[in-house]
Order: sequence, then C-alpha cells, then structure tokens
Amino acid sequence: MIAQSYQLYVERTDPKENMARYYAMSIEPNLFGETCLIRRWGRIGATGQRREHHFAREEEAIRLFLQILRKRRSRGYRPKPHARQAESADR
Repeated sequence: MIAQSYQLYVERTDPKENMARYYAMSIEPNLFGETCLIRRWGRIGATGQRREHHFAREEEAIRLFLQILRKRRSRGYRPKPHARQAESADR
C-alpha cells in the first residue's frame, strides 16, 4: 500500500521557440498490488505519450520519481499553479 500520494505536473513554455510542453507523473497501486510509476508527456493541449513502470517495492518507484523530477527541473520544467490558486492570487 502506498503510504503517501506522489503526483507532479510541470510545464516548459517558450513562445520564441514555439515550445509548450508538459510532463506529469504519479505513483499509484495497480490491481495486482504492485506500485506503478505512471508518466505522461507531450505538447500542452495534446494527448501525448504514456509509460508505466512497475515495481515490487514503493521505495524503487519513489527513487525513479525523484530522479526524473531532478532531470525535468534541470531542463527548465516548472510547476503550474492550479486554477483556484491563480484566482485567489488575483484577489
């Protein structure tokens, strides 16, 4: 059983380069009790691609999650605030 929820959604945009990318990850259990790291990525507004990694131990999934997070941040991906957070910041 997964002790803590792990979810991430980051974007990288650069209008000069016509770049609008997203990257999403989550750690979830599957029907067989394994821990799965689910990754989705692509152009913002498009379906993109999806990949699942299956692990016997949650620690292995967390290790890969954090490794990928560091790589994405080094490449300029940043979290996007939720719509509710953006609305409350405007007030």
